[in-house]
Amino acid sequence: MTHDKSRKSFGEDFADRVKATKKTRWIRFAVVSVIFFLWVAWLGNWWVALAWILLLDIYITGYIPLTWWKNSKNPVVRSIMSWVDAILYALVLVYFVFTFIGQNYQIPSSSLEKSLLVGDYLWVNKMVYGPRVPNTPIHFPLVQNTFPIINTKSYLDKPQWDYHRLAGLGKVERGDIVVFNFPAGDTVATKVQNPDYYSLCKMYGRTNVNNNPQTFGEIIYRPVDRRENYVKRAVGLPGERLKIVDGVIHINGKAIPQPENAQFNYYYQFTPSADVQRIWEELGISADDRHRVPVTPEDLEALRSLGFTVNPDGTVPPVYVSPLTAAMVKTLEADKQVTKLMKMPATEGEMLYPAGVADSWTRSDYGEIWIPKKGATLRLSPRAWDIYGRVIRDYEGNRDATIKDGKVYIDGEPRDTYTFKMDYYFMMGDNRDNSLDSRYWGFVPEDHIVGRPERVLISFDKDKSLFNGGIRWNRILKDAN
Repeated sequence: MTHDKSRKSFGEDFADRVKATKKTRWIRFAVVSVIFFLWVAWLGNWWVALAWILLLDIYITGYIPLTWWKNSKNPVVRSIMSWVDAILYALVLVYFVFTFIGQNYQIPSSSLEKSLLVGDYLWVNKMVYGPRVPNTPIHFPLVQNTFPIINTKSYLDKPQWDYHRLAGLGKVERGDIVVFNFPAGDTVATKVQNPDYYSLCKMYGRTNVNNNPQTFGEIIYRPVDRRENYVKRAVGLPGERLKIVDGVIHINGKAIPQPENAQFNYYYQFTPSADVQRIWEELGISADDRHRVPVTPEDLEALRSLGFTVNPDGTVPPVYVSPLTAAMVKTLEADKQVTKLMKMPATEGEMLYPAGVADSWTRSDYGEIWIPKKGATLRLSPRAWDIYGRVIRDYEGNRDATIKDGKVYIDGEPRDTYTFKMDYYFMMGDNRDNSLDSRYWGFVPEDHIVGRPERVLISFDKDKSLFNGGIRWNRILKDAN
């Protein structure tokens, strides 16, 4: 599109540019404008509609010389800039798709095994619960928080937008597998990110962690939407009371059915002639879950009393521990090559949430604990602060909230009650004895919810070569929820 370069008033020049625009370009502009204003209406922020002026210039008036390179006499410049132009358009498209529609996600750990497997690549639907308007709008769309290799932040800290979720298709339901930002990932020790910062503080002391950058690295803060992505199953909903008794979840006093693929750790032992490798393969126990238990002479008497085989010379046939589903347990119970099968007991002292309150709880016998609900009012006490203090202070934005002499203070004023601003969820992995979940770091606020996995795009088995079973063909496009 070319325009008259002669000296004219702005009004005359504007009119000429409008008249010179081809009909096909007007049609494209109209379609883009309709989509843009529908998006603005969904966004609920009509100030964003001012960006339509930029669209008008791109498609119609052309005052901003965005395509200057097309008129360059240098073919190298035209070639390079054509690639830059295509990449920028692609990144903008990816930004909007990943922010408002959905994105891919890789399963990094076995916390949801066998429901979702390590090596699954998922399509996560963000529209199902309603996409969030980004807290950090200026970020590179293909990286969560850190550029690989160069190890620098992939986002700008400013501007920061308040939490706002657009209208979705529904709400989180019990049993949904959900992708969310890791709540305890707000503060990060850059050199040691597993365990998380708060676990490091429990283990080594906050002062020691903060004052030893050579060991733990720089201590940084991450906005909600730049925290690491986790995936777990929603087992407790806002306003419910949750308790776990012998591994069974109870909601408001009633037991709920276990997921079909719920797993618990079991000890087991085989006969000397057993084809252990074949049994593992048939059961689908991954290499990472085949753990041989170290046995010392001090353990022999305890093993005998529990029914494990101990040879007369004091040697012990290998004892293994693996996470097993109910169906896998039945298979091993019926296998004559298995001489002993026993569920691993849970023990106290696992640094469960909330610290202090949960000291006598275990991962299998946990709670009872109430899950905060938007609009619900809590009577404050030292015990309530122990459970919900982090929620009130860090998740609900009351940064100065504290407790002194048994009294809770918010905004410098003593408070007897607190009304929650958001809904919260209790998330757990199906691999119950090998999942760092809400039992360890607490509730998931609604503003941390990312979306729901819908399909497995492709799945790779890292225990096998690419051309010898490395691609799990039977999982491609499998329902992920």
